[in-house]
Amino acid sequence: MTEQNKFYLTKEGLERIKKEYGRMKNLRLLKTKGEAPRTWQSEDLNPEYLAFQEDLSLFEVRINELEHILNNVEIIKAPQKDSRGIVRLGATVTLEEADGQANEFMIVGTLEANPGEGKISSESPVGKAILGRKIGEEVLITSPIAVRYKIKKIRYQLG
Repeated sequence: MTEQNKFYLTKEGLERIKKEYGRMKNLRLLKTKGEAPRTWQSEDLNPEYLAFQEDLSLFEVRINELEHILNNVEIIKAPQKDSRGIVRLGATVTLEEADGQANEFMIVGTLEANPGEGKISSESPVGKAILGRKIGEEVLITSPIAVRYKIKKIRYQLG
């Protein structure tokens, strides 16, 4: 399996995916358990039948996506103690701008990224720029404006 096919998730992120997968399978089962609408209504296709088929199709697509994720997941774990001074997936990093303003981000895989929660993707401009860096190093991010950050703190809270 190549790196591009892996989905990096925290334990919490994996649990969310598993719950959604269970819900979607349950909804599909409930949808198909009842009586399906008749195909034809006089000369035309029954609109209820078309909506039923569309719903089933959407469930199938999402269930297949979730199965693909679950079959290709890699749990983000804290690195060995001697490597915790380096920014890796799962790190919570405090970055300081030139004006002294501090920002804190957790570096996660793309499926869990949520900037509003302080979780940024390892594929984002900031994520890419700080991966592999150490405390005290400076990075320049130029997307869409130039911002220089200094890495002030790195910590891991993963199991």
